Amino acid sequence: MFDILEADIVVFQETKIQRKDLVDDMVLVPGWDCYWSLPKHKKGYSGVVIYTRQSVCAPIRAEEGITGTLYPPGCTTSFAEGAEDQKIGGYPSKIQLDASLVDATTLDSEGRCVILEFPAFVLFGLYSPANRDETRDDFRLGFLDVLDARIRNLVAMGKRVIVTGDLNISREELDTANAEASMRKNGYTVEEYISTPARRMFNQLLEGGKVIGEKDQGREKAIMWDACRGFHPKRKGMFTCWEQKVNARPGNYGARIDYVLSSLDMKTWFSNSNIQEGLMDQVEVNGEMVHTIDMMNPPGMFLHGIRQREYSVRDMLPSSGKLIPEFDGRRNIKDMFTRRPVLAKTQSAATSSTDLEQESGKASETIHSIIEQSSQTESRGAFPRTSKDVVPSVAGKRRPSTASSTNRPCKRSKSAASNPAIPTNNKGQQSLKGFFKSTAAANDSPAAPSPPQQAESQTGSNSNLVLEAALALNPNPDSAAPSTQTSEAKSLGSTSPTSPLANRGACLNGIRSARGSPSKDGGAIEDSDMVHDPIESKESWSKLFTKPAAPRCEGHDEPCKTMLTKKSGMNCGRSFWMCARPLGPSGAKEKNTQWRCATFIWCSDWNSASTI
Repeated sequence: MFDILEADIVVFQETKIQRKDLVDDMVLVPGWDCYWSLPKHKKGYSGVVIYTRQSVCAPIRAEEGITGTLYPPGCTTSFAEGAEDQKIGGYPSKIQLDASLVDATTLDSEGRCVILEFPAFVLFGLYSPANRDETRDDFRLGFLDVLDARIRNLVAMGKRVIVTGDLNISREELDTANAEASMRKNGYTVEEYISTPARRMFNQLLEGGKVIGEKDQGREKAIMWDACRGFHPKRKGMFTCWEQKVNARPGNYGARIDYVLSSLDMKTWFSNSNIQEGLMDQVEVNGEMVHTIDMMNPPGMFLHGIRQREYSVRDMLPSSGKLIPEFDGRRNIKDMFTRRPVLAKTQSAATSSTDLEQESGKASETIHSIIEQSSQTESRGAFPRTSKDVVPSVAGKRRPSTASSTNRPCKRSKSAASNPAIPTNNKGQQSLKGFFKSTAAANDSPAAPSPPQQAESQTGSNSNLVLEAALALNPNPDSAAPSTQTSEAKSLGSTSPTSPLANRGACLNGIRSARGSPSKDGGAIEDSDMVHDPIESKESWSKLFTKPAAPRCEGHDEPCKTMLTKKSGMNCGRSFWMCARPLGPSGAKEKNTQWRCATFIWCSDWNSASTI
């Protein structure tokens, strides 16, 4: 996926995993480093990770959280209280933290922010809380308030800042398709919609953001630039998120809540910014920057765009995912097949390469001798090896002689063919279909002959199968039935040259004979009332487990889809049928259009049999 994106820095939000869920493919990505922020308590919730391409960029500092109260791995000092040369800076003051209704540790406990500092700028990877219900309003506003303070503090320090991620805020009416519906539902005017607390706070941060009335104290100056809207100021339908439950993406009924923001002095650094569709439920928002590679790496790694030294373990920061104890000292198996680029040769490098060539020449001669002798051994086939066939030891290591080992008896593996007591074609009953297979079809198939020992070992189990099946079909037999069953079972078990399990038709014939009454010529007469037609039984089971036919929608005469009511109330948990087409751009059910129509049928009210 990284090759498809063609990016040097990739930010993921809402990873929804915990530390125990991390695997090699997530952490040990060849050529990439990663920095994680995972939820501390909630499972499968939130989470942010930033991947950096080692060949192009490497951060000089990394932190988790926006408040600086968390601790680096293996340290007892928080990020905010660490050494000056290890801090990113801009941490919210006590007054700024006290303005939030939620304490700083709680704000950083859900894995919502990773901050990386490069020599060129400070990068935020964010996943802001969503506006789900009123119970989370304090946490959401507290997170945005502290985030605003941290960004403004960094800019005041003279550092450039880039903010990327899912902020869960749409700037204005142009950035969401349901603006009118939301205002109508909540009874808002346009001014009230723009002035909702989270949206007002966000617009005060941005250049050109809509703000009704005077700006709040401390937020009078806009310091960030919306890169995507800057390149497409009047573009409509530029959405990044859609409601998946109602399949709103085909009709582009969504909102723009993912952003790439930068400091105002970095506007000229960007050559383009856009959205890339088709990746996930939320599209990628990218920004292409024109920068010097020297400013994206630690000092001394690049000089005038030319690499001076390779990226190594000593360049990894304590917060790197590759230094997590479960992954430290390990590498992905793909790294074994990737060739590292070679720097300019020096005199010492040339000398070492000559030594390597001499050693490789000696090794190749040894390998050739080993291959030659091994080929001679293979040509001798299955003859026992002698002392002449022993391969000479390599690098001074003495290999144990195989001459003594040839005298030991080889342990032969067991096989089904070598053990006649174990049947090779006895699979037993694999499914319920075995009871409904046609008798004629089973009798027509030829039975494979079995050895006498195999037949004798199976007689007891075969007779038990016949008796158990007969008793299951006839729990209250008459007085003559038991003797008949016993005699029939014995005759089947003692003289049958074939396996009853392989020939289910024989078992069914035995059951039918046992349930019948003896005739004058010694045969068995089947009772027509007790015989079950296998074809009819199969059809009955099929009808029982077959899904009911879906009704067809009124607007398009197409099969409907089922949905489950999750809204609290008297209908919670009930299923219903609705038009399977996606919502249109209006977000409402439409008539005589290609989008979803108004068909709605409760599943309990739908009788598919009446329409057949």
